[in-house]
Amino acid sequence: MFTVMSSDTGIKRPIVYVIQELPGTKAGTPKINIMSAREYGEFKFLLPEFSQIIFSPGPLVFKLRKLLENYTPNDYLLLTGDPAIIGIACSIVADITNGKFNLLKWDRQEKMYYPLKINLYEKGEIDE
Repeated sequence: MFTVMSSDTGIKRPIVYVIQELPGTKAGTPKINIMSAREYGEFKFLLPEFSQIIFSPGPLVFKLRKLLENYTPNDYLLLTGDPAIIGIACSIVADITNGKFNLLKWDRQEKMYYPLKINLYEKGEIDE
């Protein structure tokens, strides 16, 4: 179920898949601090900060599918970077997990991440 072994406890921990490296990473000065998301699992960065989809999404889709192949419903996506790439990553994860996956959402006011459980096939009532 879990995919990363914690060295100090021997308990497997979830992975927080960070879709793209943070702006400023290449220069050594990331623009945002995501360290508080570490409480949800070990970080795995998928793509460099300047990754983009230009004309042919195929190679990037193939690469993301390979990088996310071990995603489990206990892991999390941290949505960083190009919105088109974020959409593709969410689609791939939903395909792997039959529509159930976790996101970490930043709350600017509280200055913390909140976990969101997504179920694309939810049959409950619509809140408006």
